[in-house]
Amino acid sequence: MIGAFFWSLRPKQWPKNLLVLAGLVFSRNLFNLTDLLRSLAGFFAFCLLSGSVYIVNDLADVEKDRLHPRKRLRPIASGRFKPGAARLAAVVAAVLALVGGFVLDWRFGFIGLAYFLMQLAYSFRLKHVVVLDVMAVAAGFALRAVAGTVLVHVTLSSWLFVCTILFALFVSLAKRRHELVTLQDGGAGHRAVLENYSEPLLDQMMAVATSATVIAYCLYTIAPETVTKFGTHNLMLTVPFVLYGVYRYLYLVYRREMGGAPEQALWGDLPLMIDVLLWMASVVAIIYLKI
Repeated sequence: MIGAFFWSLRPKQWPKNLLVLAGLVFSRNLFNLTDLLRSLAGFFAFCLLSGSVYIVNDLADVEKDRLHPRKRLRPIASGRFKPGAARLAAVVAAVLALVGGFVLDWRFGFIGLAYFLMQLAYSFRLKHVVVLDVMAVAAGFALRAVAGTVLVHVTLSSWLFVCTILFALFVSLAKRRHELVTLQDGGAGHRAVLENYSEPLLDQMMAVATSATVIAYCLYTIAPETVTKFGTHNLMLTVPFVLYGVYRYLYLVYRREMGGAPEQALWGDLPLMIDVLLWMASVVAIIYLKI
């Protein structure tokens, strides 16, 4: 049961919560031990909080998940984690995360609570509403970034917010496309909102999100406030890594059908993983070492 509980928290999804650390890195507080520890605590709080939402979502979708070739193997859908135990685990995880969040900072706690309530709304209603389903997912990513800035006591960058939500929309739309293509005629049975989408529509929406993400990041690197803040124009040198990462992910979505699990695309594709690590290393080197 312990193993079933752990996997129900979806540890493979936890890298998404690294967005909590974005404020720490871009505020140049990465090597401030107090802020680093607070941010790491916030990261683990969001891991528990998002994990509790995943359990609730799996409980709500257990029958539909059994129709999916991959999701039917999840602990609740497969019967390894009983519904009663799963409900208790979801409550305990959410309470621990929220209490811990309020202890860290009352504003962080309220953001965590807002995230939790919005994700519950997504699980029971918003995921059935076309367009709002992917926007709710993207908003969840944005709230992670916002929460991270609170922990290090910095003002939220409009660029951080815009880039985060646009990239999250891109990934969410790719996931919807994968579900539509993989499940084909049975897609609506697994996720009702899929009957409102089509491949051409999702392709156009992805094209808009992709272009907007790349343009927003490029503008961020050359914006006067960015240059003034970091004292260098060299952040624009990280743009090629972003371009390659986006194009590589599109290749994985369209040619290797890996859009359904972004975490698998990241950890399962060596070129993409190397590109992300190089981007992170270059950002840190430029911001902190003034290279």
